[in-house]
Amino acid sequence: MKKFDLEDRLVDFSVLIISIVGAMPNSKAANHLSGQIVRSGTSVALNYGEAQSGESRKDFIHKMKIVLKELRETYVCLKIIHKSKQFKVEEPIIKAKEEANELISIFVKSVETAQRNLKNE
Repeated sequence: MKKFDLEDRLVDFSVLIISIVGAMPNSKAANHLSGQIVRSGTSVALNYGEAQSGESRKDFIHKMKIVLKELRETYVCLKIIHKSKQFKVEEPIIKAKEEANELISIFVKSVETAQRNLKNE
């Protein structure tokens, strides 16, 4: 996977999160979850952009870990939205959960590789 492919994938994920939030019902719980997931779900693409211009390998690893943290937070929030039925259409929630899970796996491996490369310098 090329760097720009991953960036595009994160941007597409963020757009999916925005569309999910736009389709959520207007209730106290849904509004709370909407605010939370729109912050964490869109920050993944933004923080990845920052990681690409890391000042050092340590800075890069730190920013990649932030992306991973935000992805995990988004995934848990999606699970809460799904289980509490705070949606109008289920398919985008399922798709977003699957994509979040795949992205988490990618970033776990990326962080592990970057940390291993740092130790080998």
